[in-house]
Amino acid sequence: MATVELKNVCKDFGRVRAVSDVSLSLQKGEFVVFVGPSGCGKSTLLRMVAGLEDISKGALLIDGKDMTHTLPAQRGVAMVFQSYALYPHMSVYENMAFGLEQAKLKKPEIRQRVTHAAQMLQIEELLDRKPRALSGGQRQRVAIGRAITRNPRVFLFDEPLSNLDAALRGDTRVEIARLHARLTDTTMIYVTHDQVEAMTLADRIVVLNKGKVEQVGAPLELYEKPASRFVAGFIGSPRMNFITGPVAQNAGAETFGIRPEDLTISDSDGLWSGTVLLSEELGADTFVHIESDVSDTPLIARATGRMRFESGRRVFLTPDETRIHLFDSQGQPMTPKIREVTK
Repeated sequence: MATVELKNVCKDFGRVRAVSDVSLSLQKGEFVVFVGPSGCGKSTLLRMVAGLEDISKGALLIDGKDMTHTLPAQRGVAMVFQSYALYPHMSVYENMAFGLEQAKLKKPEIRQRVTHAAQMLQIEELLDRKPRALSGGQRQRVAIGRAITRNPRVFLFDEPLSNLDAALRGDTRVEIARLHARLTDTTMIYVTHDQVEAMTLADRIVVLNKGKVEQVGAPLELYEKPASRFVAGFIGSPRMNFITGPVAQNAGAETFGIRPEDLTISDSDGLWSGTVLLSEELGADTFVHIESDVSDTPLIARATGRMRFESGRRVFLTPDETRIHLFDSQGQPMTPKIREVTK
């Protein structure tokens, strides 16, 4: 097992600072997910851990040893890329064995490691095939298997599922979760922009914004207690509703936030009124987009079950007083005053 510690890490590309003063401590065997919008620095941070990007300032420690300037091959890490990075002229077996051959391991040990990884990922029947004969999901499992054979102390995943369709993403996400459950001695760092991946895989999530850490915490902690308006709007799908103007002012805040599932929708009465713009019927849930009298932007309410809301229908909305989020002009959270909110 390995601990990973980042101490005041910065990355500069010329005059542009892509990662700014990031400090993190990852525990042994932990699964940590980096999330954030495009350009926030999450992949750059991962590549610095791997040694594929130099650290401009600060330090990287693995198991307490300074790895800031250590070569990638000597860090005890293995990386799984978005693009699979398989050799097209090699079989699956040869792809998985290549790194071990370069490390001059003996053939019996190489075969044992490759066979073990293939069994773990259920790709034994693919070992003689070339990558071109595999589906996207199979190629990604081979890439993961190649990393497993190295017995790394730290696993790094750089958006590994983004090239897969929705069904394959779901299946492969389950495989990665099962892999984490099996490889209890391996610390994993995973970069994604996908909410479901982050919420379902992570022990802890690191939310990055403009190269800085906004919040670190367990998935539900970030969902229930966001440390900023940015985190509140980024974590959750559909995103949190934000309302400014009189509703927020009555609560003594700059911004009033309420998640779609915490808005009750009714045909008869409620605190706010509005008109249905769009109804997204997903089977178990229906997300209703509503032009309201309290917000300049449409609000989204979640209705459970198979419900229909026709466009143009007049509806009423009531927020759950116990589930509101208030933010000041700096985007920092405030303590809600329930009696003020419901006015």
